[in-house]
Amino acid sequence: MKPPVIADVARVAGVSVPTVSRVLNRTAQVSPERRARVMEAVKELGFRPNGAARTLANRSGSIVAVFAGETARYGYATTIQGIEEAARQAGHLVAISVVETTAEGVVEQAIDHALAQPLAGAVVLEFDPAGTATLAKVPAWLPVVAASAVGESSTDTAHVLMDDRAAAGQATKYLLDLGHRTVHHVAIPSAWQESPRTAGWRNALIEAGAPVPPVIRCGWSPMEGYAAGERFASDPSVTAVLAGNDELAIGVIKGLVDHGRTVPGDVSVIGFDDHPLSQLWLPPLTTVRQDFLRLGKELVAMLMGQLESGVQAPSIRILPELVVRQSTGRPPG
Repeated sequence: MKPPVIADVARVAGVSVPTVSRVLNRTAQVSPERRARVMEAVKELGFRPNGAARTLANRSGSIVAVFAGETARYGYATTIQGIEEAARQAGHLVAISVVETTAEGVVEQAIDHALAQPLAGAVVLEFDPAGTATLAKVPAWLPVVAASAVGESSTDTAHVLMDDRAAAGQATKYLLDLGHRTVHHVAIPSAWQESPRTAGWRNALIEAGAPVPPVIRCGWSPMEGYAAGERFASDPSVTAVLAGNDELAIGVIKGLVDHGRTVPGDVSVIGFDDHPLSQLWLPPLTTVRQDFLRLGKELVAMLMGQLESGVQAPSIRILPELVVRQSTGRPPG
């Protein structure tokens, strides 16, 4: 799809091209009725009067826009590192737009700011509600690819899919195979009603005929994991925990140990992501390894392929890997 130009706005609004130019540049008086028609056409077409769309039409853009809900957390930061390294190798710069909320106007403003630059295309990290909202509002004429944590794409956009659901199921089954009666779960926030990691955990328990304990829903802070560990420490029936990420898992372990439980002697704990500190923690953390650096590079390769061929690339799926260390073992007794 070609980006809209000023002539398209004029056609939809039923006015002349000079009239559209006067409205956008505010260089002369235009009747309120005509101004309203022009602005409605601009909104309907997604027209950006800054020249970025025409740059895209000629495929001469030099910048890859990255829309992310967070840049400090390990997964986001490492994915962006992979994007930047691959984009630089392909001769492009990277501009990062942080979209932390779906509040009215925030997503639109981030997209408008990005489109003011000579873009080659965009990457959306669809790991949270803000990422999902951003992907839905990116103009159809802008080449875009996205990353997601589900095993399949729910949109027509080309995705690199990290199959968190399958990986969480694998981790849960590993704990059940060690002999644990069930596995408790500390969940991270999600773009969906239930995160793929939580869904994978739940399905594995149901398939095994194991009890499904209530989910403890947390934010991103390790201290929330610590509070969950305190809670687990007072319940001797808890012998296995799957945490939504490594930071929460480390908090869970600290909360358990500070309140008299041993890991893995009393309770086994598995994290998610394979944070660089997870293998240095005591005990070294069993976790699900996510190759975020590869994810970033795959996203850029997919985008470059679309730019060169003009054809949307097929989505690809990456299955994370369970890495067994010393934080898991057989249940006590």
